[in-house]
Amino acid sequence: MTSELSYTHGTGPTALLGDTIGANLDRAVAAWPGREALVDVSAGRRWTYAEFAADVGRLARALLAAGVAKGDRVGIWAVNCAEWVLVQYATARVGAVMVNINPAYRTHEVEYVLNQAGITLLFASVRHKTSDYRAMVEEVRTRCPRLKETVYIGDPGWAAFTDRGSAVHEDELRAREAELSCDDPINIQYTSGTTGFPKGATLSHHNILNNGYFVGELVAYTEQDRVCIPVPFYHCFGMVMGNLAATSHGACMVVPAPSFDPAATLEAVQQERCTSLYGVPTMFIAELNLPGFAEYDISSLRTGIMAGSPCPVEVMKRVVAEMHMAEVSICYGMTETSPVSLQTRVEDDLEHRTGTVGRVLPHLEVKVVDPVSGVTLPRGTAGELCTRGYSVMLGYWDEPEKTAEAVDAGRWMHTGDLAVMREDGYVEIVGRIKDMIIRGGENVYPREIEEFLYAHPKIRDVQVVGVPHERYGEEVLACVIPLDPADPLTLEELHAFCRDRLAHYKVPSRLQILENFPMTVSGKVRKVELRRTYGS
Repeated sequence: MTSELSYTHGTGPTALLGDTIGANLDRAVAAWPGREALVDVSAGRRWTYAEFAADVGRLARALLAAGVAKGDRVGIWAVNCAEWVLVQYATARVGAVMVNINPAYRTHEVEYVLNQAGITLLFASVRHKTSDYRAMVEEVRTRCPRLKETVYIGDPGWAAFTDRGSAVHEDELRAREAELSCDDPINIQYTSGTTGFPKGATLSHHNILNNGYFVGELVAYTEQDRVCIPVPFYHCFGMVMGNLAATSHGACMVVPAPSFDPAATLEAVQQERCTSLYGVPTMFIAELNLPGFAEYDISSLRTGIMAGSPCPVEVMKRVVAEMHMAEVSICYGMTETSPVSLQTRVEDDLEHRTGTVGRVLPHLEVKVVDPVSGVTLPRGTAGELCTRGYSVMLGYWDEPEKTAEAVDAGRWMHTGDLAVMREDGYVEIVGRIKDMIIRGGENVYPREIEEFLYAHPKIRDVQVVGVPHERYGEEVLACVIPLDPADPLTLEELHAFCRDRLAHYKVPSRLQILENFPMTVSGKVRKVELRRTYGS
């Protein structure tokens, strides 16, 4: 008897949405104008759906007044705040392509993104922790000729910019919206590549609105839900699985703090009576281990989403028992697939929630193939996980060759992850074909860091690998062959070189000085041996 193949597709009673994001928001406003749409807890601000739509409209008209055309790229380089959400929905209403920029980026990275995407207008935080965004923009501005204007959130310039919207009639905005298609590109999210700089995954209204909607459907969101979103908006996790899942169901988006803070998160859940909480496993661990955790009243929770890396069994048990999240869901995906392809269901048992990443979403297909031949493998056999359907990106921005490497002629997105499909259709992720490092839910690609470190005057050669870390899952180890063995690089020198030019999660936390690298017979570095030898 032939084993069933590792292929499955999602079905369901609910049809795909054909809306643009703006039209979908209009429907939510018409249905629930007086319900709360957005709460920025740390700033003490809140909006009903009617108020939120009015502010989105005002900002959208200001974009028109600023000359933003359909398809223009508008960047946002900011921590979580209400303005981030307003920019997300306002750019969608005018058909601009919002470009998410990681707030941890430094000048080296932001300069590349501004130029590669051709950003003409940038919204940015003023500063956060050690990041002075205004100073960094000033440093790179002369090298970014397409950038015409920067608007700083929390600065008088924000109000001055939004005030421009009063000069534009609502009819102009409606005329622009009438020109938009749900298949238009609406968002670029940079995902680190294996060959140097990150690639801009380009996503449409159809991609991300439907993905957010169906993720919300699978945790049974209604207008009664209040979703606490401590995960960053610059990721799909925050802006799609969080914001779009909420607004497509009339639920409330609750922003606990500008960046993750376990106490602020639990306080927000308690104060706002949140019914859903998001996070990567390390966030939930931090919340559970917070002194005084038991004193928070978080009994309003019923569900939530955990993603980014596998959840340990004991952590899941505590999340269900002590955080009241009996219906918590595990999601798996990647930026290029908007992001979620697989998700556990509310009725799934503990083993499925910790041993798998769920089963395919409605209207999507997944398969596991031989990475070399592309042939679909029998269930129970490890191979490369591929996804097809409405969620697959339009492509990498202005990089058709890299797009063709990732999305094949049959429109299958090749994830690069090794997976096993069980007989029941649930999928286990068992490894990575490429050498991607996942540090606390952040994807880190060694080649990008290696390319950067080659510029250090003390480095002759460098290999970057991920090694186990108790808190973050993995940490970044740089294995360096020094130019002068008598004067090797120190960890302090390495950190100083990286500090203002690489995002903090990419900076190697460990350094190993070597005379040479272990090599294969064909002359390739054996990274697996570096991990095994120096990973403890």
